[in-house]
Amino acid sequence: MKSLNQRILLSASFVLLIFIVGTALTLDRAFYDSAQTALQDRMLGKLFLLMGEVEVDDDGNLSMPEELPALTEFKQLNSGVYAFVTDRTNTPVWKSFSTLSIPLPSRAILLEGERKFEQILLNDEPHFIYSFAVAWETDGGDYPFTFHVIMDSTSLEAQIDSYRRDLWGWLSVMGLLLLIMQMLVLGWGLRPVRQVSTELNAVEAGLQESVQGVYPVELKRLTDNINSLIHHEREHQQRYRNALADLAHSLKTPLAILRGAIRTENLSPTIKTVLDEQIDRMDNIIQYQLRRAATAGSSPGTRLIALRPVVEKIVNTVNRAHYEKDPQIAIEIAPELCLRMDEGDLMELLGNLIDNAFKWCRQAVAICAQYEHDDVVLKVADDGPGIKHEEIGRIIERGVRADQSMPGHGIGLAVVRDIAQAYEGALSVDPNRNSGASFIVRLKR
Repeated sequence: MKSLNQRILLSASFVLLIFIVGTALTLDRAFYDSAQTALQDRMLGKLFLLMGEVEVDDDGNLSMPEELPALTEFKQLNSGVYAFVTDRTNTPVWKSFSTLSIPLPSRAILLEGERKFEQILLNDEPHFIYSFAVAWETDGGDYPFTFHVIMDSTSLEAQIDSYRRDLWGWLSVMGLLLLIMQMLVLGWGLRPVRQVSTELNAVEAGLQESVQGVYPVELKRLTDNINSLIHHEREHQQRYRNALADLAHSLKTPLAILRGAIRTENLSPTIKTVLDEQIDRMDNIIQYQLRRAATAGSSPGTRLIALRPVVEKIVNTVNRAHYEKDPQIAIEIAPELCLRMDEGDLMELLGNLIDNAFKWCRQAVAICAQYEHDDVVLKVADDGPGIKHEEIGRIIERGVRADQSMPGHGIGLAVVRDIAQAYEGALSVDPNRNSGASFIVRLKR
């Protein structure tokens, strides 16, 4: 999961779910124990009421009045409340009228004063039984009896079911409210992180120079380091370009002196030819390496540049340089088509392609560009003599020209290739000897 917001929300929701389930189970168990204790107290109370109605004579004979006003449920069949009394041999000596609907359970003999509460099955239904063993004192002696009260679990289960419905209902509502509150708090807490992401996207798109927002202490070091990195990278690139420009100017003079010395010195034609070739080669290498090194390449913060105005500007400039040809120019580029490139790199790339097309064309030059998926495909075509298929790989090498009579260093297409590669693109050539050639550059949008 790549989203920090989703990871935190999912983790917090998982913790909240565990907390709510744990709380629900704890409260449910506490309520169940409390309800069972209350039932046990009720049954003990009925036992005491039952004992209060009992009479035992001196011979140990137990008798119970016909009417039990405080225990009317013992007189009703299927009332869910039952009672019976057993003697020292565990033989029933009295049972309530309500027990006619159930079989009396067999119970273990209890010691005097012992109490026992447990759950049993009667007629395959769960019931609770409370037994209390006493020794009844008479003038004839002490007689042991065990009093038993049985209650079905219907009322207890109904009470617990009602409680559970209310418990889970309220906990669900509370959990939903807490989740909403958590989302709001999380959204507020992560707002600076989203703002940093938005600003970085703006910097990458070239809409702003640096991260400008005011951020909490935890993010301020990060944003300061990002700004420092951006500033350092731009300063380094500018110093690099300035140094290259200084190097180019400093090398021009020695090469010019060497060329002039060759012409003035009394040297053999063969030596002059060799020296001229080597000086030209040095000049080509210097020009190529300087222009290649000066390529900025793709980097964060590179702004979008509308392609058509740059093409039109270069065409006007190159057309004046080749005014004697005056070819027909066709530009098919949508005004909204943009490239994310350094402006100097774009000018260098287009300048070499367009100048090359003007040099070789007869009457027409066509320039078009369009989006293809995630790429921008730029095509510069001319109606010149075309290029042989076997020469394609050779002409884009440094210092190679298809026609040695044409002026120039022969490095233009190699520079175009290197600039395209610096922006994760590629240069290709579509040859046609009858109607010229097309140079195609594919670049990332």
